[in-house]
Amino acid sequence: MRHRKHNHILGVKKEHRLALLGNLAAALIRHGRIETTLAKAKALRPFIEKIVTLAKRANQEEVVERKLHFRRLAIARVRSNDAVRVLFDEKVVEFLRRSGGYTRIYKLMPRAGDASKMAIIEFVLADDAGYRKSRKRRAKRKKVVEAAV
Repeated sequence: MRHRKHNHILGVKKEHRLALLGNLAAALIRHGRIETTLAKAKALRPFIEKIVTLAKRANQEEVVERKLHFRRLAIARVRSNDAVRVLFDEKVVEFLRRSGGYTRIYKLMPRAGDASKMAIIEFVLADDAGYRKSRKRRAKRKKVVEAAV
């Protein structure tokens, strides 16, 4: 069956897409935040989160051979030894207390030249809980429901 085979194609062939995501991941690891198109940011999110999970598993591993195995898996995907070194040695400490959701995407105004949707993708800090929706709306709905009953 071919169900769910067409996630984040980006209009390019597989080899091109993997190279593109590897380069975007390396840039995100180096800079912590990058600006790209919304489609590329959405494609990068699951890709980079799997790499961060590899780094976390390597950090928790006792056996040196397993640590090296996880590092080699990450290098095979990202293709940048420097970026993988920074992630595995320095940045992984920020993500040890998070159980997922290592990145955040902000939508921006469309690009001036071709009006493509733009976004910023960044790493989320370990103690960042994100934003909470206001409780005013929920309380208002309860009052409306109670009044109707």
